[in-house]
Amino acid sequence: MRKHFWWINCVLIILLMSVISWTPVRTIKNSKNLTVTHNATAKELFNQYVSTVYQTAGLQQSGLNLEVFEKALTGYFNIKAQNNLAQNNSVITVVDFTKSSREKRMWIIDLLNKHLLLNTWVAHGRGSGDEMATSFSDTNESHQSSLGFYLADDVYVGKHGRSLRLDGLDAGFNSNARSRGVVVHAAAYVSEGTIAAMGRLGRSFGCPAVSPMVINQVINTIKGKSVFFINGNSSNYTSKYLNEAVFANFTTPDTTTQAMIESPKL
Repeated sequence: MRKHFWWINCVLIILLMSVISWTPVRTIKNSKNLTVTHNATAKELFNQYVSTVYQTAGLQQSGLNLEVFEKALTGYFNIKAQNNLAQNNSVITVVDFTKSSREKRMWIIDLLNKHLLLNTWVAHGRGSGDEMATSFSDTNESHQSSLGFYLADDVYVGKHGRSLRLDGLDAGFNSNARSRGVVVHAAAYVSEGTIAAMGRLGRSFGCPAVSPMVINQVINTIKGKSVFFINGNSSNYTSKYLNEAVFANFTTPDTTTQAMIESPKL
């Protein structure tokens, strides 16, 4: 009997030592897994958010490219991180000049409600090309469109009627918008009739001009420092607002996509 108990005690001691020696290894492995999970969560959370808004708002059906939308949202969160947006301003405008002027290539999106507010035609500058915008500049008198991120700011009444000023945020690409008079305004040449007659829209002096039929809706929706992004085919365009490191600040356990939109600070 004593021999039997002795063997049992030996087995128990061996098992106990195995558990003690095995536990730290497991902890280390779990710690590594948590680190990997945390690092992956930043990009995964953003990708999930982009996909959710893209699908819920029906942006694919409207013709907005997913990569362009992702780029626009990257800029949105970077700009928001610098407190350049009005609190709770969840509206973003995306213009994609990689598309023909025959297509509706302006989208105004409510990110908070995941809703497409407007999809419409928009003109590019006559110096940028005919049907397609292929050249871009921030130079005075170039009559070309300028790429990059803007803030849609204040309303004024000028030679084109009620218009909206744009502040260019990308130095070297659109930061002369104010001095050049690059604004959102109405133009009669932005119409289906013009497309039917000319095979393309008319062109501006560099302004993202829209139809007189929607100008008030556009202005009233995006005025007051909302993000306005113009995308185009250019190998030279770069922006500090395309920094993906900003997503790391949205991966804390209590972070939600709702908070990403509503919080004025990171």
